Amino acid sequence: MKSPSRFNSIAFVAGATPEAREACERLTKRYGNADPKSANVIVALGGDGLMLQTLHKFMKSGKPIYGMHRGTVGFLMNDFAENGLVERLAAAHITVIHPLLMCARDAQGCVQEHHAINEVSLFRQSAQAAHLRILIDGKERLAELIADGVLVSTPAGSTAYNLSVQGPIIPINAPLLALTPISPFRPRRWRGALLPDKAKVTIEVLESGKRPVAAVADHDEVRSVQSVEISMDHGIAINMLFDPGHNLDERILREQFGF
Repeated sequence: MKSPSRFNSIAFVAGATPEAREACERLTKRYGNADPKSANVIVALGGDGLMLQTLHKFMKSGKPIYGMHRGTVGFLMNDFAENGLVERLAAAHITVIHPLLMCARDAQGCVQEHHAINEVSLFRQSAQAAHLRILIDGKERLAELIADGVLVSTPAGSTAYNLSVQGPIIPINAPLLALTPISPFRPRRWRGALLPDKAKVTIEVLESGKRPVAAVADHDEVRSVQSVEISMDHGIAINMLFDPGHNLDERILREQFGF
């Protein structure tokens, strides 16, 4: 068992809800609130939106991140309790996740890079359906997808928007990515693909002037893209902490049985 002293310097990050703010005040009085730069663990108080913001903010810090549910959706969070936090942190299990890296080239030829914890999505910007060409590791796999869009999801994000558009749920430790169409028209029966997590996905926008497309990495958007490259950034490892019996792989497994 890990020594509790390993997590004796805690930085709290709270969402905007009254419940999250109140919880932060109570926990700060009890455990202190260290500067994130010197803390050895980050504790996020809120919902999944706040957790995603925290993961983005501290993804390159190497610090473990533990969430407690004080928001709306809490799939990525542990249950909230004021007592025994240091002991819970010491007993927590680590789940390592890697973000996606999106490289999007816009209409002016400028390239923007953004990371995504859940997914990178391409959406039509107008009433016209998007026409997209899909290449995997430089090889054309789909000459033309006519759809509202397409997304690439990590295992951690496979139960989020990916699941809502009928994409597959991926076990958290599986070395896979989900490539999932959004309201496909042609090929009508194409439901997407599972790809190795070392694959590079290139999506080219056909007729981009007539059929503009936006690319979104979690919450970072690039408008009127010409092409987008998506790959998993294995150089960044994010350590998420979960209470025993409530880790992310268990939750993802339960999702597949309707819980």
